[in-house]
Amino acid sequence: TKTGIVLGTPSFMSPEQLAGHKIDGLSDLFSLGVTLYQLCCGALPFKGDTMAQLMYRIANDPPVDPLSLNRDLPEGLVAVIHRAMAKSKQDRFQSGAEMAQALRMSQTMFTSVDLAL
Repeated sequence: TKTGIVLGTPSFMSPEQLAGHKIDGLSDLFSLGVTLYQLCCGALPFKGDTMAQLMYRIANDPPVDPLSLNRDLPEGLVAVIHRAMAKSKQDRFQSGAEMAQALRMSQTMFTSVDLAL
């Protein structure tokens, strides 16, 4: 690696990763939230015309409301997506097991949802 080189797919990076802070499993949960958002909505939650604009939006702006892209999403699933992509690590799920439990608790939501993909 070299200083100033971005490794990974920026659209899926957590705010702390973009800021150059040490990353951990909570950063992975943010990326998983982005993946879940894309699966359910058919689009990424943050877009930018430049890398700098994309990075700014990930770090500072809320994602596009998933319900504006897929009105059929259950509120429970939307809540999981939002919590997984919280800007602050403290506001995210604190483990993969905790996120999995939240998904299991609302598992019936997947039976009637048409995913975007």
